Amino acid sequence: QVDLVESGGGLVQPGGSLRLSCAAPGLTSDWYNIAWFRQAPGKEREGVSCIANSDGSTYHRDSVKGRFTISRDTVNDTVYLQMNSLKPEDTAVYYCAKARMCTYVNDKYYYTLAPNPYWGQGTQVTVSS
Repeated sequence: QVDLVESGGGLVQPGGSLRLSCAAPGLTSDWYNIAWFRQAPGKEREGVSCIANSDGSTYHRDSVKGRFTISRDTVNDTVYLQMNSLKPEDTAVYYCAKARMCTYVNDKYYYTLAPNPYWGQGTQVTVSS
């Protein structure tokens, strides 16, 4: 089990941008896909975006489409989440984890986690003026 390490969070004003990183040795050559999740205080964890390691296809939940971009750097084994036009409702702790499947079902983002996924400490994103 290789630990995934998230970084790049911070405090940003509404409309601002942040780029999150998820890194681990061998991350981008793993069989599993890599997905970003977030959990706001008092709310359940939700899937945000995913990138398929097989072909680089990307998937996003409706609320972040057009604002967030997920990408990967296969040289540095890092997956990024570029977040633009941030809104207060994006405030949450963001995590990355391995996903068995990522797809769209009836145009809605759907995923299944890999068995026994590792959850790190995450990185806090706060969007506030």
